[in-house]
Amino acid sequence: MRPYRLGLYEKSMPAELPLKEKLEEAGRAGFDYLELSVDESEAKLARLDWTPSILAETRQIQADTGVPIVSICLSGHRRFPLGHPDPAVRTRGLQIMEKALGLASALGVRLIQIAGYDVYYEPASLSTRELFAEGLELSVQMAAREGVILAFETMETEFMDTVAKAMEWVEKVNSPYLQIYPDIGNMTNAAVKYGSDVLADLERGRGHIVALHLKETRPGIYRDLDFGSGHVGFRSAAAAALAQGVGLFVGEFWYAPGSDWRLALRRNGEFLRTALEAGL
Repeated sequence: MRPYRLGLYEKSMPAELPLKEKLEEAGRAGFDYLELSVDESEAKLARLDWTPSILAETRQIQADTGVPIVSICLSGHRRFPLGHPDPAVRTRGLQIMEKALGLASALGVRLIQIAGYDVYYEPASLSTRELFAEGLELSVQMAAREGVILAFETMETEFMDTVAKAMEWVEKVNSPYLQIYPDIGNMTNAAVKYGSDVLADLERGRGHIVALHLKETRPGIYRDLDFGSGHVGFRSAAAAALAQGVGLFVGEFWYAPGSDWRLALRRNGEFLRTALEAGL
């Protein structure tokens, strides 16, 4: 039995593809599970209001396909950040968090990746940081009630672009329901920016890293790159994470309209599986 599972980011496939077919395609391409997306679009935010019948159908298609949904990538807080100066926006952000936790609980998902920033489209300040801290405390209380782990993604902004910065918040809150789910591509860009060591930064999170996003980047470029065309050391990162006992990895890449996306799933899956196996 492998000591890890390799998941697939949902946005690697056409948005209009039914969820059952996404699960089937993930399995055919050699992935072990799917990471569900709840982003800032109205279509994805509507998932937070799935009816009991839709939830039951979603549980059933996981059983039918044999490919589970293990994690949720919650990026809807870009539009409704916890640190926003407008109370109405912060309230919506907390509602999104509560509903996402309820969705996860209903589907049997135990891990939600949350974005590591206080605000995204708005200017950051000491006030937005303080407001974020208040919202985070409430969010972790809700997570504890549902028994679902929230885990920070390391982002492309300075607020939380390293594991070391994420650890400051994890240690401050000090809850088993707040951990770290870093993006190795974003971390690699941050290491170049700061002249630091990406593996040393990964080590800073030992005992608190619950999963790892595997994404290719280059300095200043954070997405839509082919694996192997950037500067991310996937084998060394995989080996370091596996040595920490991390067992969940997700290939993060995006569907390109007009492309042979099924071929891309297979090729990217093979690339990432090879990196993980080399790290064992």
